[in-house]
Amino acid sequence: MEQQDKPIGIFDSGVGGISVLRAAVRELPHEDFCYFGDSANAPYGPRSTAEVQRLSEAVVTHLLTKGVKAIVIACNTATSAAATLLRQKYPALPIIGIEPAVKPAVERHPGQQVVVMATPLTLREEKFTRLAKRYRQQADIVPLAAPDLVEFVEAGATDTPAVHAYLHKLLAPYATTAAAVVLGCTHFPFVRAAIAQEVRPGAPIIDGGAGTARELRRQLEAKQLLNPQQEAGRVVFENSTATSAMIQLSERLFNEKND
Repeated sequence: MEQQDKPIGIFDSGVGGISVLRAAVRELPHEDFCYFGDSANAPYGPRSTAEVQRLSEAVVTHLLTKGVKAIVIACNTATSAAATLLRQKYPALPIIGIEPAVKPAVERHPGQQVVVMATPLTLREEKFTRLAKRYRQQADIVPLAAPDLVEFVEAGATDTPAVHAYLHKLLAPYATTAAAVVLGCTHFPFVRAAIAQEVRPGAPIIDGGAGTARELRRQLEAKQLLNPQQEAGRVVFENSTATSAMIQLSERLFNEKND
């Protein structure tokens, strides 16, 4: 019971991973969660692999002081750069990463164009290269770096003229050709509505949050770590900026209805 009662740690380079937290709370409503956003160091996408590894290790070290029973890396960049290293360092700790939801997009739209929006580092890492290679015979996989989008979300600018102008320019070449858009960064679901306006009507916009939440449940079940309590769990927000404004933004994004 002592281990089962412990919280689950979730972290991201900033507030983007709250999209994954929301999916995890829907999947596991009786669990307690501690969410850490490293907004002081956001975005991770333009950083080197070594930098992202160092930052991720520091966040995990902090979350372990909270007594977490599992870690969710709610960041595609950090998953690509640091998941293997963290699992090697903490072999007994369930560590769940996230990856772009290319598989469901390709299965729904074989032979068509699938645009994968992500940070530059996610698209550079071997993890994404292998993923794209696996499905390139089944669909036209188009990687699309969107480095500035993270900063819009970190500023809470999810529905502003500036973010709409940025997305219009970025997605214009694919406005009529993309059969689906994969969101390869956990910040991006918060601008899902704005992205939908820039592609053809009905094109699905897919992220990996729900799949990550299901994998979290699977690993907790396998290790008999699910919390048996019946009341709703608690969610605690922390951020490396240590400002009340960032905690307020975190709570607002958590409670928004946009996915």
